[in-house]
Amino acid sequence: MHRYSRILVFAAALNVLCAFFAQSAWPQALQLPEPKPSKEEAAPKISTEAKPEQDKAIARRLQEIFSELEGAEGVRVSVRSGVVVLTGEVLSQNAREQAVKLARQVEGVVEVRDETTLVRDVRRQIAPAVDRLRELVSDIVGYLPLIAFAILIFLAFWFIAVLLGKWHSLYRRFTTNQFLADFVRQLTKLAVIALGLIVAFELLDATALVGTVLGVAGLLGLALGFALRDTVENYIAGILLSMKHPFVRDDWVAIEGHEGHVLRLTSRATIVMTLDGNHVRIPNAKVFNGIIVNYTRNPERRFHFDVGVSVDTNIEAAQNLAARTLIDMDGVLEVPPPRVDVHALADFNVTLRVFGWVDQRHCDFLKVRSEAIRLVKEAFDSAGIVMPEPIYNVRMQEAAAPPPRQTAGSKKAIDIARRTDIQKEIAEDHRESDQPDLLRSDAPLE
Repeated sequence: MHRYSRILVFAAALNVLCAFFAQSAWPQALQLPEPKPSKEEAAPKISTEAKPEQDKAIARRLQEIFSELEGAEGVRVSVRSGVVVLTGEVLSQNAREQAVKLARQVEGVVEVRDETTLVRDVRRQIAPAVDRLRELVSDIVGYLPLIAFAILIFLAFWFIAVLLGKWHSLYRRFTTNQFLADFVRQLTKLAVIALGLIVAFELLDATALVGTVLGVAGLLGLALGFALRDTVENYIAGILLSMKHPFVRDDWVAIEGHEGHVLRLTSRATIVMTLDGNHVRIPNAKVFNGIIVNYTRNPERRFHFDVGVSVDTNIEAAQNLAARTLIDMDGVLEVPPPRVDVHALADFNVTLRVFGWVDQRHCDFLKVRSEAIRLVKEAFDSAGIVMPEPIYNVRMQEAAAPPPRQTAGSKKAIDIARRTDIQKEIAEDHRESDQPDLLRSDAPLE
């Protein structure tokens, strides 16, 4: 899931970027420039006849244009034989360049000579900026009632969003999953706030700004998605785990080499307490993608252990003795019955594998297995069944008398009750967390 999620995110990012560049000016910028005409083709044809009426018309037209051009009101125009001479004062270099450009665009102009000068008076230079500032302030003052009304509309939507965010029972009607209910609640709250913002901008006739804001928010969300891809993956895995419920609180599980009792499931991690009392925090993505062994889901669990006997031993008698020992033992189920198989034949011994079943609701698995090993060993010692060692030792001593067998009436009481120390630790675990526990006992199990 981790690898495929990265591929999907990368594909989505590439799609968004392509759409963004398709709508921008990049396609035009990337187009090959059209071949420019040569100087001979671009140069206008010069008439052989000079008409004073045409010079006057050119001067009059340019003077009208410059009178309306900001910063070029002081330019004076004189034309003789199609040659335009610009004199006077301009307020900026931009106004000077624009005046020369406009003069060259007039029909009949052969050449343009720029003899204008820049104004050095500070007052005259800042006067246009002051005028624009006054117009802006005047527009803002005129828009104040509309701005105030738009703000009131946005605050009303914000208030509605807050009320919907506090209405928890509304979302519980759609789903019993607490995590999904909180997710839908937050999504609804953000949607109402976004709707209020769009309505406010519509009142201010700023729809273009809305598109810009949404585009920036989309790119920002994409960048955050790349930066926080592991967090997002854990978040999504938390949603899926809360829906599937492969385990519940206090289940004994093994997840990617970590074994213990489940304490809680948050939106980012699964908290497990080991048998040593340590808290292990496993990211949800690793839990969802990993192998989960739930030892508690089925209350009946099988244990096994190996025991070696001499090659001279009656194998069938040893198998029957080990099986009877487990049948007579407290904590080992009669159905399925215990079983003893011949596991391996070595140079110096025969390995028997002993199987037995435990009901974990009433007995502790590890205690029953430990006691089974002890009883089988004592039974083999009492029956004189030799369990040889890999190295042969010669001992010069008298044989010790075998220990007396225990009768049915004198069977020793053994402790096979469920462990209570770790259960006490789990019951007393009330650590506060910023994320709610997503595990519910009444949820459908996977």
